[in-house]
Amino acid sequence: MIVDLSENEDNFLILSVRRDKSEKRRYLIFAYGEEPILSVHEDILIRFRLMKGQFITKEQIEEIRFEDGRYRAYAMAINYLGSKARTRKQLEQYLLRKELDFASIQYALDRLESEQLVDDEQYARQFATSRLRSGLKGRLMIKQELQQRGVPKETAADALSELDRESELSSAMALAAKKSRSLKGETAQRRTKLMGFLLRRGFPSDIVREAIKSVEWNPSEDDNEEDDCVLLDN
Repeated sequence: MIVDLSENEDNFLILSVRRDKSEKRRYLIFAYGEEPILSVHEDILIRFRLMKGQFITKEQIEEIRFEDGRYRAYAMAINYLGSKARTRKQLEQYLLRKELDFASIQYALDRLESEQLVDDEQYARQFATSRLRSGLKGRLMIKQELQQRGVPKETAADALSELDRESELSSAMALAAKKSRSLKGETAQRRTKLMGFLLRRGFPSDIVREAIKSVEWNPSEDDNEEDDCVLLDN
């Protein structure tokens, strides 16, 4: 618990500085009584030269709290990023769950963007390419996933526009070949099922048509020679 200074004098003598045992690299500043007047990160402690015997004003305490709040949000965002790219929205949601104040969160996010540690445009391009190649998903599903991760619609659309059609067709064909082997029924029924599957995976209709045509179907005992599937018309 941090002391409320609203009714106390304007100047305080720091009597002790103690490491916060409950939180790594944080320190508690004591001026009187058993409760600290400040809890700050080690870097803020050094920056403001907070040490025993120093006088500190109420205005300085408010400034230190403000700066510590911003630093705390930034440090937590850096830790959450780790080695994994995340969108601005994902980071914002994480910091909000930590009950940090909104202004500190926005400061941290703006700083991360200026340092190019958060870049929604780059994230969208890399995510789309990865999903297309390894996830075997079409651009429509990728767009939905990007928006779920907080990427703005325009940014997602720009990233998807850069996807190579041949790469998307190659992914659809690979997925169609794999899925077709597990489908049951007459060839016409299997084609229809495969068409629905590929559409649900987010592939555009023209890609789906070509992918289905590429499949080599093993005839079923129930097949009629004249059976054929009516593929997508649009």
